Amino acid sequence: MKELIKIGWQTMKKPSAYFSLGFLVVGGFIAGIIFWGGFNTALEATNTEEFCISCHEMENNVYEELKTTIHFSNRSGVRATCPDCHVPHKWTDKIARKMQASKEVWGKIFGTINTRDKFLAHRKRLAQNEWERLKANDSLECRNCHNFDYMDFTAQSSRASKQHSTSLADGDKTCIDCHKGIAHQLPDMKGVEGW
Repeated sequence: MKELIKIGWQTMKKPSAYFSLGFLVVGGFIAGIIFWGGFNTALEATNTEEFCISCHEMENNVYEELKTTIHFSNRSGVRATCPDCHVPHKWTDKIARKMQASKEVWGKIFGTINTRDKFLAHRKRLAQNEWERLKANDSLECRNCHNFDYMDFTAQSSRASKQHSTSLADGDKTCIDCHKGIAHQLPDMKGVEGW
């Protein structure tokens, strides 16, 4: 065993073209920590409401709509922010969502929705993209806060209680199927399935 450690140490001391292998390994480790820290810092900085509404397209359109809903102001004082509803909390899902959202930056760069009229013209498509995403992931972001197992059906309206105890329990529907427009105004729903 002692001989194995000695061979390993000698290998680490051997120079590559300019630096020892040990220096390169330690340097790579330190660089990895710096990269990881920077990456996570950037990830968290882009996962705040302040970042989301830093462009006027979001602040003047969907954020203004959010202010009038129960997700913004309510009796319990619990408020959902943009990332709560649009970014999953689990790290791997969050990375996947951030990669999807990176293509949305093109809309900002090219001014696709930089005026209210342009936003309204694209609103239905944008909403449908979000609804499809939420349908595909079983409304994961909703379920980060609203846990089906802890719902008190007796405190709900009879209609809501019936829907939650049948459709959701059976797995044939998810939150977004019934709660479109819960935080933002609906687009023209003509031609949208179920409306």
